[in-house]
Amino acid sequence: MNVITIESEAFEHIVKKLDEIQGTLEERNKEPKEKWLDNQELMQLLKISKRTAQHYRDSGLISFSQVGNKIYYRLSDIEDLLKNHFNKSFKK
Repeated sequence: MNVITIESEAFEHIVKKLDEIQGTLEERNKEPKEKWLDNQELMQLLKISKRTAQHYRDSGLISFSQVGNKIYYRLSDIEDLLKNHFNKSFKK
């Protein structure tokens, strides 16, 4: 086994880089945060018009957040909307 000696400055640099790598890995391994879609993305996803999206909000079919003029929906709320209006097929 070989013993390698390095200056303390180089050692501290290596430790700093390892801490940065660890921080990056921890950030990537965190559970994904709630995904939010804007009004345009909702309309594209559900293939609905702007007016239909407005109707869903007005009638309480879907929850939303509004920041200024921008409207956002949680992906989980969109999934709930679809689940709540799911119809099983009928036997003939």
